[in-house]
Amino acid sequence: MACRDLPVLFGPSAVHQGDLTVLWAEWRGKKPEDELRGKVVWVTGASSGIGEELAYQLSKIGALLAISARREDELERVKNKCLQISSLSEKDILVLRLDLTDRSSHEAATNSVLKHFGKIDVLINNGGRSQRSLFVDTNLDVYSAIIELNYLGTISLTKHVLNHMIQRKKGKIVTVSSVMGIMGAPLATGYCASKHALQGFFNSLRTELTDYPEISIINICPGPVQSNIIQNVFTENLSKSIESAGDQSHKMPTTRCVRLTLVSVANDLKEAWISDNPYLAVCYLWQYAPTWAWWLMNRMGKKRIENFKSGVDADVSYSRKKK
Repeated sequence: MACRDLPVLFGPSAVHQGDLTVLWAEWRGKKPEDELRGKVVWVTGASSGIGEELAYQLSKIGALLAISARREDELERVKNKCLQISSLSEKDILVLRLDLTDRSSHEAATNSVLKHFGKIDVLINNGGRSQRSLFVDTNLDVYSAIIELNYLGTISLTKHVLNHMIQRKKGKIVTVSSVMGIMGAPLATGYCASKHALQGFFNSLRTELTDYPEISIINICPGPVQSNIIQNVFTENLSKSIESAGDQSHKMPTTRCVRLTLVSVANDLKEAWISDNPYLAVCYLWQYAPTWAWWLMNRMGKKRIENFKSGVDADVSYSRKKK
């Protein structure tokens, strides 16, 4: 069954938090605790947000970890917490500084993980940055940087890891895409483009691997999540940071997003939409009734831009939580 075959009314307190196949897998499918314990998992973008939480939950499960990001000091902090909350030892967690935009370093980084653990069972492509700027205000070098990081950096690292998995004839390539890889939205034209590119690439790559049925290509599409992604977004020029991230409490907790991500990985789901509404509903509209989706997004998009310009989170008005 495809992950987007049917709508879903399911989840804690009747909250819509994922598509039907994800929630069915959580209820009746394989458990991450059984499928990922003892596996070597390499997580990029592991110094904050979803990547950091992935490291914590994987360590509790008993997975062996390679954690990568540009900030080595933050990776050490994540490693120390993993050691505190799990039964892993020092040798079970490899801290590996990695710049996804430095593609010439990716082969050596892959070899470092292989030298330390002897194998890579799961690669989780989580590194990347979002965007908050209108196209008419944004320099083209911002778009180049987004594609270099989110798209080219991801597929470059994947290429080196996949060579190893093909030799072993098994493995999992997991890519944290976004609901923005399914739909379009204002203030994120470059980010949406990079995630659409990842969706197209990995969906095509999957068809090239039919001779390797034990190599899984898994696309994870989260909606808005409580993480540090907003503080680190691209804006209209490369030297400018966002002035105010705004309140993020209305978004899905990172812990819930990561749990459903690991359920998806354990059950080899090809594509998983992990989101609260209205974003999940818009994904279904975009898939099955695009004319309605365009009409709705024009209405939502206008408010999104107004929110952004007024200094609050772009999506705050769609929150189901009232203060």
